[in-house]
Amino acid sequence: MDIAFVALSGFVLAFLAPAIYPLTRKWTGWLLALLPAGIALYLGGRYAAPIAAGETFAVSYAWVPSLGVNLSFYLDGLSLTFALLISGIGAFVLIYAGHYLAKYRQINHFFLYILLFMASMMGVVLAGNLLTIFLFWELTSISSYLLIGFHHDQADSRAAALQALLVTGAGGLALLAGLILLGIAGGGFEMADLLTQGDLIRSHALYGPILLLVLLGAFTKSAQFPFHFWLPGAMAAPTPVSAYLHSATMVKAGVYLLARLSPILADTAAWTTIVGGVGAVTMLLGAIIALQQSDLKRILAYSTISALGTLVMLLGLGGKTAVEAAMIFLVVHSLYKGTLFLAAGILDHATGTRDVYQLGGLGRLMPLTATAVLLAALSMSGVPPLLGFLSKELLYEATLAVGAYAWPLTGAALLANGAMVAVAVGLFVRPFTGPQRPTPRQPAGEAPAALWLGPLFLAGLGLLFGLWVGFAPQAASRALAIPQVTAVLGHPVEIKLAL
Repeated sequence: MDIAFVALSGFVLAFLAPAIYPLTRKWTGWLLALLPAGIALYLGGRYAAPIAAGETFAVSYAWVPSLGVNLSFYLDGLSLTFALLISGIGAFVLIYAGHYLAKYRQINHFFLYILLFMASMMGVVLAGNLLTIFLFWELTSISSYLLIGFHHDQADSRAAALQALLVTGAGGLALLAGLILLGIAGGGFEMADLLTQGDLIRSHALYGPILLLVLLGAFTKSAQFPFHFWLPGAMAAPTPVSAYLHSATMVKAGVYLLARLSPILADTAAWTTIVGGVGAVTMLLGAIIALQQSDLKRILAYSTISALGTLVMLLGLGGKTAVEAAMIFLVVHSLYKGTLFLAAGILDHATGTRDVYQLGGLGRLMPLTATAVLLAALSMSGVPPLLGFLSKELLYEATLAVGAYAWPLTGAALLANGAMVAVAVGLFVRPFTGPQRPTPRQPAGEAPAALWLGPLFLAGLGLLFGLWVGFAPQAASRALAIPQVTAVLGHPVEIKLAL
């Protein structure tokens, strides 16, 4: 197994899935999850140690030699982190979806779409050529259109899917133009070569157009202001889709692109002003709107917009501390948001409602789900010893180090985080504490293992990673921070995480 197999095997399984389903029925999710779970274990076991030691891996195959286009793959600390999140969370989403959507007539189509999306996203983060990045980028837009519009007999699902496709598709066209100009300025499309030419490209006459076009592509994909409106509408998708697209995959594609191209495009006033400014506005706007929602999925959607804004702001600020904060928060957010989305589906499945004001007293009936939500809410709130505490601490350290804008940015971060604490508390307290409220369906007890396994595992990782930092900071730094920050900054760094 090599990087190319990891990137492309999901496409093969995607087109086999509809034929597999009639043979395996209720076990299909568990069976299909073996591939992403195996990929996560393989990547962690084969590449984690050498990448932590500073190695990178690249493979390339001739694809369109006449145009100089290769099918290239590149693996370093940044792409490995994303690949582990995509495959690991993807495995749990497949298991969850196999039970959650078991009664849907077209569930075999769902497995095709979700695996196609998973493989496309793996391609984005592992691609080592600008044009292959764009190819996989567009495949994520097409497959997400199919997923968001899965309930195609409902008008709101069709409208939400079309809106997402139009916004991200338009951004994709801008991105294509930007990547072509970047290839012209850098003399080629291979990522390994371009990453060493940052000074040349930043001084090139095409730098301005390249920057604006690439940022348009990234901002539309990651729902940054003023393109944030499509993401809440995408909540029309089934809950497993929402959990996957909005925790670790689609909306993080723009964040990945900004991080990947940082060694080439960052460290200019234009980058800092546009990326940092747009991220800060999005962070605050998403947090404020999240407080006004009552539907569980819409609360999580707007809090995701706020989190994406935080990640973009930190990448815009640049520097070791800001990028370190972004890389830790990337993992933190993926774990707690995946947990909370999946838990929202459990509550909806069990009670027939997602309105937090109609829920209450479910902790006694659903202790495992309640435990997962509690751990995720604590990490979202930044409570030690969970990893979320470290990400909030690094966030404030980064905003306080930006000179004249230190206090406005820190104030915005405090307001946004205060709103996120209120959201997190509400997500646990209202559904799980107090007297049990009457709901359209009365839950008989805890959800099946296929539903609570993913949320509990992901929430537990947030605690385990925090304890790892506390008890083995050097090992945790080599795994969670140093390779990732090195990849984003383009030069080796020394980091020691600590609670």
